[in-house]
Parts: sequence; structure tokens; C-alpha cells
Amino acid sequence: MAAPLKNLPDGSVAVYHHACEGTPIQEEPLVLLHGWGSDSHIWQEMLPLLTPHFHVLLVDLPGFGESPALNNDDPDDYIAALLAILPERCSLVGWSLGGMLATALASRYPDRIAHLLTIASNPVFVQAEGWSSAMTSAEFADFNESFRQQPALCLKRFQGLQCRGDDHERELIRQLRGVSGVPSHSQEAAWRRGLDLLQLLDNRAALASLSVPGLHIFGGADQLVPSATAAALQALNSAQQSVVLDGTAHIPLLSCPQRLAEEIIHFIQTDRYRLDKTRIAQSFSRAANSYDSVARLQRQVGQQLLEQLSPTMELLSIVDLGCGTGYFTTRLAERYSPASLKGIDLAQGMLDYAQQQHGDCAIWLCDDAESLSLPDQSVDLVFSNLAFQWCERLPQLAAELARVLKPGGAVAFTSLGEQTLCELRDAWATVDGYVHVNRFQSAQHWQEVFAQAGFCFEHFKVEPEILQYRDLRHLTSELKGLGAHNVNQGRNPKMTGRDPIRRLMAAYERFRDSDGQLPATWEVIYGVARKDG
Repeated sequence: MAAPLKNLPDGSVAVYHHACEGTPIQEEPLVLLHGWGSDSHIWQEMLPLLTPHFHVLLVDLPGFGESPALNNDDPDDYIAALLAILPERCSLVGWSLGGMLATALASRYPDRIAHLLTIASNPVFVQAEGWSSAMTSAEFADFNESFRQQPALCLKRFQGLQCRGDDHERELIRQLRGVSGVPSHSQEAAWRRGLDLLQLLDNRAALASLSVPGLHIFGGADQLVPSATAAALQALNSAQQSVVLDGTAHIPLLSCPQRLAEEIIHFIQTDRYRLDKTRIAQSFSRAANSYDSVARLQRQVGQQLLEQLSPTMELLSIVDLGCGTGYFTTRLAERYSPASLKGIDLAQGMLDYAQQQHGDCAIWLCDDAESLSLPDQSVDLVFSNLAFQWCERLPQLAAELARVLKPGGAVAFTSLGEQTLCELRDAWATVDGYVHVNRFQSAQHWQEVFAQAGFCFEHFKVEPEILQYRDLRHLTSELKGLGAHNVNQGRNPKMTGRDPIRRLMAAYERFRDSDGQLPATWEVIYGVARKDG
């Protein structure tokens, strides 16, 4: 165990820092908060599984471990004490009571929290009106009184209760007793206040409005927090994720640490590349006036896609999905007149520009490709040029296309593959651990998803297109003009300073070719698929 970061003044919280032993997944550290009746030692099995991927801070909650007690059980005081020692931005991982405090923190200070992960933690620990998935009031009162009368015996029973039903119950009890202790006489009052805190905290409203990306992990055999809490939590906020680990009880951090670490790592890795649809729409709206002047690749690729379609197809209804400024919408209108044509885009600014430039050649609609407001089986052809890469839920996208297309209808699209801007991504990787370049899906994944949705590809190919740039500023200026900004959750929330930019420019220089140009690779996926009739 590392030493506390500093000497502890009255009312402060003990924090133990463990530096990442490998390449960190993210710049922000993981802060681990334990539950009632334990301290930071409870994470001993998890620590070596997390430190290869993260900087980790272990915390002793007030009144536990080395942290001095607070004078009351007011949740606001606990939140304030924890907030005072948190980094400027971090990912919070809380077990049991620690998860309840982490949830309250994430709700009140979302800008400080990159991710919220709770383990065996209930929004409401004791049953309340409208919340039955919890310990009954009578059970909690009996436990509370038992702790007041015989703390050592109560804690021994509590350890058994935390392990009951686990696939490794006997071994787990021995492990738990090795890292759990009995409070000293001076700590007993603080532990009693911790029990009061468990009963006072009610995070239902906090979770219902929570914007921080969250994963909530439950034990399938948990006797303290019923696994049914997972479904109840999802009903509060469908954007929050939950998972139930079968065969484990209340303490998966000792029972199945490897499995738990894998869930944590996978969630954070995946979420770092989660696309922010609001930022996507805003970015492309701002770029509407400059887009056509820098869309050299978009024009070239879209023309190749158009040439894959027979000009003699008899079409009644066409959708240009992700129509942007309407450049290809007008070409579709000329090619397949008098078909009904809709230009759909997520960015209202693009649609406003398209209507100004091209008038009533199409009906212009602001809509999301993953949730279209079009009737079932109403479209003959969906055309989409370099727009689908901004959809991260490909199964949902493919299902929506299958829904709106008529039997035998077709989708013709281009998208970007996983090698896109690989030079820029590699250069940034030498500078810091933030996400600076959008990550796109593999070509194989596109084929698999569309096949599962009932499509048959008539044409599919992947071609790298390498564009040349004078310098890095030339590349970034073009990306800005296109509106293709970094819209990932794992981006640096601050402005990038001069020194990182200098290091980025130096790192990119190693790609300069014999003609003195800097290359940028765009991996383009072409597909024409027909819906099974």
C-alpha cells in the first residue's frame, strides 16, 4: 500500500496514489471508494489488475481506515470532504456505500467526473416508497441495533452476509476477514454515522437526470443489494448501463476481480470513443458555409458511389441520408426525376444552407439516421455519402434502414474505416493519452451487421485514399472546414497548449514523403446492399 499523499489535517481524507505501470488508457485517474465496514485495503485484489491501465487513487472514506471522522452524518459533508481531495477530473469507482457517494458526486459535479462506475450499490439502500428493491426497514433497524450492542459479532455476521450465495463463498469469507477489521473505540461512532448515511442517501433523482456515462455492476447472488436493482436503475435512466455478474454476491472485487476489472476496462475504453451527437450536429452546422470549398474527397468518393447505381432504375422514393449541403441531393434529383426526394441530415445548419442553395429540389428534414421518422417500407433507395461513420450503433442503423426500405429496396453508402487518419492518430499518441482522432468501425463489422439485418451486398470494397498536405496546419484547417472535429467523450476538455502542438508537429514530420508532402490516409468503404425481398 502506498503512503498517503500528504499529512492529514483535521477533517481531511486519506488518499493513496498508485501510478499506472503501463500505457494509461486515459489521462484521468480512477478513484476507488470502498463500502461501509471496510477501507481502501478492500481493493487489494483489484489494484494489480487496474494499474497496468490506469493511474489509481485509493481513498479511505471519512471515519474509516486512516481518515479522520466527520462530526455528523450529513451527506453534504461527506460529499464536500471527498470533493476536496478529488483530482480536477477523474473516473469514480464506488463499491456499496462508496458507489452511493460516487453517484451523488457525479450528479452534483458532472464536469469533474469522466465516468461513474458503481459495484453492488443501490440508489436507495433501505426500502422506501416506490423502491422495493432494497433491504427492508426492519432488517436494517435490526442490523443497526446489533452493531450498537455488539460490533465485533455484528461485523462477523455482516461478512458472512456479504459472501452468502457466492460461488466461492467459503474462500471469500476467509479473504474478507483478512482485509476487514473491527473499529477502534474512537471509530465506532463514525461507523454508526456511516450506517445512518446509508439510510439517508436517496440517489433516485440524481440517477434519473445523470449525464455522466455510467456502468452499474451487480452480483446475481447479492443478499444486500438485490440483482433486480439493475432493471430498476435502468428504468430511472436508460442511458446508464448495468450488468449482473452471475455466481457472485455482494463483493465481486474479491470474488471475481479479473472479471470485474475486465468490465471496468472495457466500459471506459469503449466510452472514450463514444460520439457526442449534439457536438456532431453543432460542428457540421458551423461548417456549412465552408464545407463545399474543402470537400475534395467527399466529391470524389460520392461520384464513385453514384456510378455504382444504374441510371435507369425506376424509383419512386429516394432519401439522401446525411445530405450535408445538398451537393449529391441535386444530382440524385436530376438522375432519377420524377422520384420523390428527401434530403436528411443531423445538422440543421447544413439543411438551411442546402435549402438556400438548391431550393425545393427535395424535402429537407433534420433527423437522426439511427432513429428515422420515416414510415415503414416507404423508400426505394437510401443514398449516403460519408455520413454513416458518425453512427456508432451500427446494428441500430442497419435495422432502421431495413425498416424504412421497401422489400427489394437498396442502400448505397460510403463510410470511413478504422485506418482513417492513422498518421494523425499515431502522432498524437506520442503527445498524450487523450482521444484526438475519431475512431471508425472496421469494414468486416459493416458487412456482418448488414448481413444480420437482412441485406445482401451487390457491391462492397475498401480503398485507401491518401491526400497530401503542405503541413499539419493545412490538414487541420481542412478538417475544421469540413466540420470533422474530434467529437469523442475521451477528448481533452481543455484547450491544447503550444508545447503539445509543437510535439505533435514534430511527431507527424516522420511521415513526410519524398515529394515533401505530409500524407493523410482515408480508408473509404463502398457498399451497395439490397434488402431481402
